Amino acid sequence: MKKILIIEDDDVIGTGLKYYLDAEDFEVYLAKTAKESLSIINSINDLNIILLDINLPDMSGFDLFKKIKEIKNIPIIFLTANDLEISIVRGLDMGADDYITKPFKARELISRINVVLRRNGNSNRENIINIGNISIDINQAKVMKNNEVIFLTALEYKILLLLVLNPNIIFTREKILADIWDVSEEYVNDNTLTVYIKRIREKIEDDPSNPKVIKTIRGIGYKIGIYDE
Repeated sequence: MKKILIIEDDDVIGTGLKYYLDAEDFEVYLAKTAKESLSIINSINDLNIILLDINLPDMSGFDLFKKIKEIKNIPIIFLTANDLEISIVRGLDMGADDYITKPFKARELISRINVVLRRNGNSNRENIINIGNISIDINQAKVMKNNEVIFLTALEYKILLLLVLNPNIIFTREKILADIWDVSEEYVNDNTLTVYIKRIREKIEDDPSNPKVIKTIRGIGYKIGIYDE
């Protein structure tokens, strides 16, 4: 289980993020001040990533970033309501792994977190997902079946990746539509989603009429079936 520290002084935002990340199987720690966050960082040896709000009551997020990096080299994503280019550049120039402005969609943040975690992983294994006889190379956005490349359209790939990155979650059709709408300019309605799922299954399933990889959860939505760790 990945350990994440949220440094956010807004109770509503902090509690909301903790609730959502708990549901994504993160072990979540929450701090409202720089002092509290430094105490947590010093007491926990294996934090995987930090979400750091720039506007804290007792210290600038930029100054806290420097202090954290002096203690441990932990990946950090800045959270802020300030979308001025100068602030974004300053944060990235300091060595931040990413920068996301409020308000943001929770799924977008999860995707950013997963990208940073993969980028800072110690093994290429983290960038290859195996599902039965299907392999997905996230770095190259390449899907293979029995070691042969399968061509997926951009939206087909995004739908498949959404499911495989969250193997323990059942996605409603509405949730999938909301998430792919966030990342694509192409409009997708409920009927079109059915077509996309059908096309993906025709390309990756051994028997599309009896799917094992993308399972239909009757009355709810879809989830990944076979998941070979």
